[in-house]
This record gives sequence, C-alpha cells and structure tokens, in this order.
Amino acid sequence: MGSASTPQSTSSQTPTAGQARWGAVAALTLGVFGLVTAEFLPASLLTAMASDLGISAGAAGQTVTATALVGAVAAPSIPLLTRRFDRRVVMIALTLLLLLSNAMAATASSLPVLLSARVLLGVALGGFWSMAAALAMRLVPDHLFARAMSLILTGVSVATVCAAPIGAWMGELWGWRSAFVAAGAVSVLTLVAQILTLPRLPPKDNPDLRVLGELLTRPGVRVALMAVLLVISGHFAGFTYIRPLMENITHLPVTAVSAILLGYGIGGFFGNLAGGFIAERSERRAIVAGGTLIVVLAAALLLAGSSAWVTAVAVVLWGFAFGAFPVGFQTWIVRAAPDQAEGAGGLMVAAFQIAIASGAIGGGMLVDRIGALGGPAFAVATITLGTLLTLRHGPRTA
Repeated sequence: MGSASTPQSTSSQTPTAGQARWGAVAALTLGVFGLVTAEFLPASLLTAMASDLGISAGAAGQTVTATALVGAVAAPSIPLLTRRFDRRVVMIALTLLLLLSNAMAATASSLPVLLSARVLLGVALGGFWSMAAALAMRLVPDHLFARAMSLILTGVSVATVCAAPIGAWMGELWGWRSAFVAAGAVSVLTLVAQILTLPRLPPKDNPDLRVLGELLTRPGVRVALMAVLLVISGHFAGFTYIRPLMENITHLPVTAVSAILLGYGIGGFFGNLAGGFIAERSERRAIVAGGTLIVVLAAALLLAGSSAWVTAVAVVLWGFAFGAFPVGFQTWIVRAAPDQAEGAGGLMVAAFQIAIASGAIGGGMLVDRIGALGGPAFAVATITLGTLLTLRHGPRTA
C-alpha cells in the first residue's frame, strides 16, 4: 500500500516533457467522466425511479442531495484519511467504490439501498476530485499542467452533454436501471485503464487538520476560495433557474429548451479546451475572461430575455464561458499551495460544493421574489465581484 516513508521511484518524480504520462491523464479523464455521468443520471430518470421504488419524486431527488453533501465532506477528508497510502492504490479504490455504487443503484429495491449507493458515489466523487489536480502535477511537467487539467476536465463536459439525454433514452427503452448498468460498464473500463497506466505514486503531501488550517492562512489560497464562492455561486444561481426563464420569459417550447441546453453542454466542452489554452499562459486571465463574458450574457438576458435568439445565443455562450472556470481555479489553487496540493484541492472541491448550494438558494430566493430573471440578476452581482477580485488579486505570471 506504500507508506509515507516509502522511497519514491523514478516513476513518481515530476516528469520531463518527454516523460509526460498522457495515458495516465486519460485514465483520470475517464474516471471523471464516469463519476459525473453517475452523478447526473438521476436528473433524467427521477420519475421512473420514483415510480418503480414506490416513492415520491421529492424523495427520489434526495439521492442527488446525498451525493453532493457526502462529496463536500469527503473532498477534504479523503486526502487526510489516506495520507500514508500510495495514490495509485487510492484512486483505484475510489473507482471500485464508483463501480459498487453503480451496481447497488442498478439493483436497488428500496430507497435506503439507493441512498447508500449514492453515499458511496459521494465518497468516490469527493476523493477523486480532491486529488485529481495534485496527481496531474506529478504526471506531466509544470508547463503542461494546465493542458493536462483541461484534458481531465473534458470528462465533465462530455458527461454534461451525454449523461442526461443518453440516460433518458436508455431509461425509456430498457428501464432506468439500464442507465446505471451502462455507467457500471464505464467504471470497469476506467478501472482497467487505471491499473494499466497509473504509475506508483507514493504519498507526498501528508496533509492533516493542522495543514488544512495552515492553508487557510495563505493569502493566495484564501483569495482563490473566495473567488470560487462568488463566481461559482453566481453561475449556479443563473444556470439552475435558466429553464424557468426560457419557459416563462422567452416562452420557448420544450423541444427548443432541450436543444438550447444541449448547446450549453457542447459550448462547455469547447470552452474547457479554450480555458485550458488560456490558463496555460495565465489562470487569472482565464477566470477573468470567463467571468466577464458571463456577466455580459446575464445582463443581456435581463435586458432582452424575451427574445428567442438572444436567449439561445446567451445560454450556449454561457456554457462556453463557464468552461474556463474549472481549469482556471484548479490551476490557481494547486499553484498557490504546490507543497500541499491534495489538501488545497480538497478545500477547493468543498468550496465548489458550498458555492453550488448557496447559488441555488440565493438564486431561488430572488426568483421567488422577482421572477425568473432573479437568477441572472444574482449572477451579474456575484460574478462581477468575483471577477474583480480575481483581476486585482489573482495570480500573475512571472
């Protein structure tokens, strides 16, 4: 299992350009795709799951809540609890948890079993995300790190595009359980890829609670986390309630709404690639560019959300702009604390989860008070603050 005292082999040292382990990076990408796919599946299968298990749709929806809450706790905890183990073993163990979660979900006969499956997914999700950036730093040379993170995060974009429509299609043809069987097959493929490509990665950071506390005293880490809270909460406040805006303000039919949301996912895929390209040169510029574009798009929705063309273009470009944030923030946090990249990554994932929850709550309060335009209004306010914070205090290239 490899303890902290185990000497690092040559394969665990930071590689040169010619030694970059792109196969291992691709295995991490596949893992991210599998995790996010499993996380998003209930959104397209909720009604069928509730009907089959004899529960309400609201109760079935708690399967999503369980994953998010456990993921927020697991993100900073897993690096601490596994700090003496070889990271290759830890990542394989997390993928086994993902596989077990999908198997349990596919065979669940009751809500408690399904919730247990989603709890396991939350542990795998939080642990995987907290360590992905730190491992990418050890698989490629520093100047290729942003490119590696961009590749890993394409797993999110592809899952965002594919999970809901494919899950709904499979659920309609073969029942909701078939979607989790397919997700399990992706888990098996991920497991094989990781076994074949991940090198030995003896523990390096050895994080503990004291280290997490010390990280919060670092100005670069604190600013990064505050920027995440502002920018990501604004994004999710705007996007969570984008469908009511399209239906109640723009008055689009369901088919048009679905097509625009698909465009959002495709835009996110290309935005992730563009964000990685910019972040290679400056993660600060990547975040500022994405934030500025979303503020402009949210303002356009506030002013002309009744126009079908304005709404369609704004939502698709919003997906593209958001693609710059994950790679930009991941690059920022690990470079702000390269000596404790796993602990910093855990704090970043926890901040993302808190931002998602606060954005959904804050945006929902505004939507209830002023209508469907409350989401974009919240986004304009908080993303503007986060973008200005990043512009002024974000990392600058040497």
